[in-house]
Amino acid sequence: MPDTLSPAAPDLAFNPLDPAFIADPYPYYRRLREAAPVMRTPIGFWLVSRYEDAAFVLRDRRFGKAYAANMARRYGESAMNEPAIASMAKTMLVQDPPDHTRLRGLVTKAFTARRIGDMRARVAALVEEQLDRVAHQGHMDVAKDLAHRLPAIVICDMLGIPEDHRGPFLDASNVNGRILDPAPMSREEMDQANANSQAGAAYFSMLCDLRRKEPKDDLTTLLVQAEEAGDRLTTEELHANIGLLFGAGHETTSNLIGNGLLALHRNPGQLERLKRDPLLIPGAIEELLRYDSSVQITGRVAMEDVDVGGVAIPKGDSVILLLGACNRDPAMFVDPDSLDVTRPDVRPLSFGGGIHHCLGAQLARLEAELAFAALLRRFPTLELPEKDTPSWRRSFTLRGLTSLPAVWH
Repeated sequence: MPDTLSPAAPDLAFNPLDPAFIADPYPYYRRLREAAPVMRTPIGFWLVSRYEDAAFVLRDRRFGKAYAANMARRYGESAMNEPAIASMAKTMLVQDPPDHTRLRGLVTKAFTARRIGDMRARVAALVEEQLDRVAHQGHMDVAKDLAHRLPAIVICDMLGIPEDHRGPFLDASNVNGRILDPAPMSREEMDQANANSQAGAAYFSMLCDLRRKEPKDDLTTLLVQAEEAGDRLTTEELHANIGLLFGAGHETTSNLIGNGLLALHRNPGQLERLKRDPLLIPGAIEELLRYDSSVQITGRVAMEDVDVGGVAIPKGDSVILLLGACNRDPAMFVDPDSLDVTRPDVRPLSFGGGIHHCLGAQLARLEAELAFAALLRRFPTLELPEKDTPSWRRSFTLRGLTSLPAVWH
């Protein structure tokens, strides 16, 4: 894979899919932030690595998604012939107003603070169930047995996926963050993404048919009824956005739990503080989000000429916001490379911002809070034997672990 984001300066060249970079991108982010905080790469992307600059881009309406043009630039004019790319185009994740406003408005009420608060008891019970499954063993793979299963079950509940359909969703994640990466996918990766997209669409089409016949109090029924109204949602948008809700509904939470637990075990003093005072956990979640964000980048396109951090961004250019770099900006956070579970007023950019701010941010926080509280209470001797050589997934956008073995006694 070529180092497609390498800038002209040799000392700032990097390959976003290099295993060494994926294992620890933060030294590079620091060099980039200090030397060229708003920098154009040779292939035309701009990299933004300062907190205030990224926050500005996220909330400024002169930046949009322009998804089709972006994909054409990355994969050629036939990009939309790829099923995975075409399906993504129908989701609120990559839409601009007014379509984004219409699609997001259909599901917003399912993610209100009150609705999420009402889910607390159910999520707490699910955490205990996942830990009950492995407690007698004295070991588990945190990534698979807890971090993936917990949010997957929660989003299955919300979407109304019947329990006897859930096996494949709970066994492993088919979410492919590579489609969101600035570095293009190989033909093999694209073929796999297309196969996953088509399989997902087939299942969610069947689920929609089920909910037309047997409506329930769930998100799928809500969206099916909007589609049947005829003027709010097309069939293609229906299937694509249910797939998006499933993927986004568990992926960021899964990575937050895994990355966060790894960070704590690499910083045992901070781990001990949480064990001594579990009331610190809600605030610690914000610090863990900042310290090693599940989502490392997000992209925008300049819809007109815009100045960012004193640099002129021409209309039509793509801007990659390095959220992981912004979350360690010393202009925003004191001693940013240190983990501090008592850090005050932590406001990471991990959930994005502006009109595309993550719908499920509060749900992710709730799931992580309850998962960490239960882990520390039930398995106080838990250790991560491979904490120094963890297995990271091959993705620049979504940062997470493929496995995280744990033992306790």
